[in-house]
Amino acid sequence: MIETMASIGYSQKPLYSKLGIKTGMKIMLLNQPENYYSLLEKNIDAQLCKKKEIPDLIHLFVKTEKEFVAEMEKLNPIYKNNSSLIIWVSWIKKSALRQAQRKLLTDMTEDTIRLYALQHDLVDVKVCAVNEVWSGLKLVVPLKKRL
Repeated sequence: MIETMASIGYSQKPLYSKLGIKTGMKIMLLNQPENYYSLLEKNIDAQLCKKKEIPDLIHLFVKTEKEFVAEMEKLNPIYKNNSSLIIWVSWIKKSALRQAQRKLLTDMTEDTIRLYALQHDLVDVKVCAVNEVWSGLKLVVPLKKRL
C-alpha cells in the first residue's frame, strides 16, 4: 500500500497554498525536482521570472551546505533590492534518507538554514513539508529592516 502525505498526517492543503503562491506573483525556481509541478498541484509557467524580472518568491532546493551558501550568496542582491521577497529553502529530510535506506550526500539541516539566515539579515517564519522527501523553511527580511 502506498501512503499519501495526507494518510500519514501531513496537511491536505496543496503545496502552492502552503508556500503562499498567489496569482500574479513572479516566481523563481532553483534546483527544483523534476516532479515539482505535480507536487505543487498547479502549473505556474506563466508566473516564472524572465530575465531581469525581480521575483516575489524564490523556491530553492539544496542538498549540501556548500550548495546552499553558494546559492544564497547569488540571491543576496535580490533580497537586498526587494525586502518583501519570500525565499523558501528546501532540503532532504533525514527521515527520507532513513526510509530510502541509502546514503545521499547531504549535510543540510533546518538549523543550518536558520543560522545562515540570522547572520544575513533574514529570519525564518514558517516550515512546511513539501513532500515525503523534502522539507521547506520560509525566509523573509524582518519587518523592521524592510524598505
